[in-house]
Amino acid sequence: MLKKEALAERFYVEFGNMSRIGKQSIIIPDGIEVNINNNLILVKGPKGELSREIHPDINIEIKDKEISVRLKDSKEENTPIWGTYRALIANMIMGVSKGFEKRLIFEGVGFRAVVNENKLVLSLGFSHPVEITASNGVEFKVEKNTIIISGADKNLVGQIAANIRATKKPEPYKGKGIRYEDEVIRRKAGKKAATGTTAA
Repeated sequence: MLKKEALAERFYVEFGNMSRIGKQSIIIPDGIEVNINNNLILVKGPKGELSREIHPDINIEIKDKEISVRLKDSKEENTPIWGTYRALIANMIMGVSKGFEKRLIFEGVGFRAVVNENKLVLSLGFSHPVEITASNGVEFKVEKNTIIISGADKNLVGQIAANIRATKKPEPYKGKGIRYEDEVIRRKAGKKAATGTTAA
C-alpha cells in the first residue's frame, strides 16, 4: 500500500511539474520568425533554421509574439508530452537566436586537435588521426586544448560532443583523454601508490 502511495505521489509531482512547464507561454524575441506549416513548426533566426513535427495531441498557437502550447485533450497520460514539447520549442527559439555550445578539454602528451574545413581532426595517440565531420549547422573551433562545438540544435550539439568524447574517454589514473569542461574525473591511485599505501 505504501509503495502504491509513493508511486502515486511521484506521479503527481513529476506530471504536475510537466503541467506547470507546459502552461508557460514562450516569448518570441525580436528577429525570430516562427511559423506553423501543417504539422510542422518552423523557427528561423540569425543562428539558422530549425523545424520539428508537431505531436498530434499538441496544439500550438502564436499570438502577439507569444507561443502557447496546449493539449488537445486533458488526459493525464499526455501531460509529459505537453511539458516536453514546450521545452523543445523553447530550445528551438534559443538555438536560432543565441545558439548552444559544448566545450571539451583534451589532455595527453602529443594530443592535438585541428579544424580542417568542416572536419575536426584529432591526434590522440592512435596509429592514425580521427576525423569527425560537422553536421549541417554545427561548427567546430579549437582554442589551445579546448574543443568548442556550437550550433542551433541543442540535441545535435550534445550528441556530437558525446561522440567526440567517446573517441578517447578520460582514464581515471592520469586523466588523459577527452572530457567535458565541467566534468570531474574521479581519480584512482596508481598501482605503485596503492602498494606503497598498503605497505605503510
